[in-house]
Amino acid sequence: MIVRVHPSSVKGNIQANASKSCMQRACAAALLHVGKTEIINPGNSFDDQAAIDIIQKLGAKISWLENGSMLVESGGIAPLSNTIHCGESGLSIRMFTPIAALSQQQLTINGSGSLLKRPMHFFDEVMPQLGVDTISHDGFLPLQIQGPLIPANITIDGSLSSQFLTGLLMAFAAAGANTISITVLDLKSKPYIDLTLEVLEAFGVSIINHNYQQFEFTGKGFSQEKSNLQYKVEGDWSGAAFLLVAGAIAGGLTVKGLNVFSTQADKKILQALSDAGVGLSIQEHQIDVRPLPLKAFHFDATDCPDLFPPLVALAAYCEGTTVIEGVSRLQHKESNRAMSLQSEFAKLGVEIQLQDDLMIVKGMQEGTQLHPLKAATVHSHHDHRIAMATAVAALKATGPVTIEAADAINKSYPDFFMHLQQLSVDLNITEN
Repeated sequence: MIVRVHPSSVKGNIQANASKSCMQRACAAALLHVGKTEIINPGNSFDDQAAIDIIQKLGAKISWLENGSMLVESGGIAPLSNTIHCGESGLSIRMFTPIAALSQQQLTINGSGSLLKRPMHFFDEVMPQLGVDTISHDGFLPLQIQGPLIPANITIDGSLSSQFLTGLLMAFAAAGANTISITVLDLKSKPYIDLTLEVLEAFGVSIINHNYQQFEFTGKGFSQEKSNLQYKVEGDWSGAAFLLVAGAIAGGLTVKGLNVFSTQADKKILQALSDAGVGLSIQEHQIDVRPLPLKAFHFDATDCPDLFPPLVALAAYCEGTTVIEGVSRLQHKESNRAMSLQSEFAKLGVEIQLQDDLMIVKGMQEGTQLHPLKAATVHSHHDHRIAMATAVAALKATGPVTIEAADAINKSYPDFFMHLQQLSVDLNITEN
């Protein structure tokens, strides 16, 4: 899909899309909960669809209710297939592998696209300690496992991704772990673990968090008290970050359906917007944003690396030089996201420098009225967030910006371009 975005002002109200971080975790928890779970406001992204397919292959029954909710009926892990496919979802592969290992059945875990290039050495090192026979292709997919997983006191490295820990927390809880702990060294993306613990709590699981260094299981696993549960998926701060930045640079808008008390890591976009001088009105269930003179900012994105793309679009329109920390977290995304941002924004006339763990974005020169963002053809690198970042940056360029492989947005936010159109953005979509 090719999308051409013309310079536009944005205005109006929009409802945030469902959070795939919440949706995928809810699917996993609903699979592990013996009984029925109604998931309210389910997501429809490719990653969400991958999670739905996985839990069906692991034994869950899915039906759709008239109110739009998704009903999950589960009797626990009972694989219907010996192959689990995770699409391109990094969370799914890392979360569902330990969960699938609760079964005694030999299973092959696979994926596609960029997921085939992401390192999975973690499983080779950790799963055998839990009684799971594990064979990978030199630390990459496909992965062959045979359980059952038996909880044990272990120490893991949390520096690459918190998603591995999310899977272990869920699997240990489902296996009835009691007086057992997972010790974690150098945990990154702590807010995502807060989200995991929050979802687990909604399903009756109690885990004691000792300052993100040790997680202690109390024996209180998935709820046996209620066979019927409900879980509502929050609005997505990751996708909404692009809309909020669009409002900051191209006109006022309102984003509804966001929980300002959310544990989602990307809620920190509000701090970056505030530091950049954006006009913000924050209410419990909606955010109003309006453009004001923007200034360069310094932001630590180590715990929220998915914010790099919208932050770069914002920084391009700020006066001065913006510094964003946490570049090391970008290497194993859908693309090498630091390099992708640097190359694609260079086509738009924005200079990005990479120095150790820092990304330095050269914004507007002092006193200039027009930013040198220019008409160009860019490529998403098949990375949903690169596609969205360049679309937002295009809103105040000197001419139209053409985005190739723009269908990458389907991974997390299929309605993104439709939502931009609802906000009065002039864009054209051409199917390949």
